[in-house]
Amino acid sequence: MFSLFTRHRPTTALINGVSVGVDPKETLLQAALRHGIDFPHSCRVGGCASCKCKLVSGSVRELTETGYILSDEELDAGYILACQSVPRGDVHIEVDLARQPSRRQVRGKVVAQDRLTHDITRLVIQLEKSLAYRAGQYADLSLDSLPQLRRSFSFASPAQPDAQVSFFVRRVPGGVFTGVVNDRPLLGHGVTVEGPLGDFHLRSADAPLLLIAGGSGLAPLLAMLQGAMANGASRPATLLFGARQARDLYALGDISAIATQWHGSFSFVPVLSEAAADAAWQGERGLVTAQIPALLPPGAHAYLCGPPAMIDSAITLLREAGVPREHIHADRFTTLQDVLPTSA
Repeated sequence: MFSLFTRHRPTTALINGVSVGVDPKETLLQAALRHGIDFPHSCRVGGCASCKCKLVSGSVRELTETGYILSDEELDAGYILACQSVPRGDVHIEVDLARQPSRRQVRGKVVAQDRLTHDITRLVIQLEKSLAYRAGQYADLSLDSLPQLRRSFSFASPAQPDAQVSFFVRRVPGGVFTGVVNDRPLLGHGVTVEGPLGDFHLRSADAPLLLIAGGSGLAPLLAMLQGAMANGASRPATLLFGARQARDLYALGDISAIATQWHGSFSFVPVLSEAAADAAWQGERGLVTAQIPALLPPGAHAYLCGPPAMIDSAITLLREAGVPREHIHADRFTTLQDVLPTSA
């Protein structure tokens, strides 16, 4: 007998032999973590490959393009990113659970809170203990005044001997955490920093660098450049920085110091996408990615950080220009909505 009402059989993921139920529209990573499996992961947005696993059987719907993260060999072998894979039915995957990156929580206090633009604040934290990390990685922050909220931000400076760390925090409309950081005085307030997280960092090479930042995505690229400069890097470097208006440009003093002290050629190109409101602006206008064809040096390695649309556009242009997948490194910035628990 035909019925207008059908029951969908629950989807099951077999993870290293452990059966896990997967809710509709849930990714493999979300399901694994919900069931208490210590699945290797970091960025959760398909930018670091920490959650890569082998799809033994079944099929998945991929939320984003993963070809620039996984190698051709890995793709041919059936590897996928768990954070970007929604099962189309029952699946069987295998993952090396020993790859979970080591991280730790360190307490600290806010020692500086500097307004960089109308919606970005630099937060400087003095940690009680040093935290080893690579420039380009990120950490999860929680304020003592908002213990129920934890948000991820890239380190905006390389690791320092004095155990100070800094972050660029952009105000998100309706965001409780970012609103507090941008609008309330926090000097002396306690903070918990958990990390390091992510696989976005500068690889050793002599190839020219093309770095592209959008908005607060400038933070990890600045840290990379400062760290490389301190280590005497001399490879040619070009930094493209996309912003809406002139008032959204920031850290220009830091960039100027890098340009002056860099041991090789260094070029900085700011690009405004809404420059019509800035009649006095004499620099580049339009989308920052439109500058790639003209400024891409032969044999360059690219490092990208910003909103997903910018990252995807840049990757397409770089691949069309012949940049190998393994020489493109990206960190997508995404926005999470703050949801505070309600009292019973």
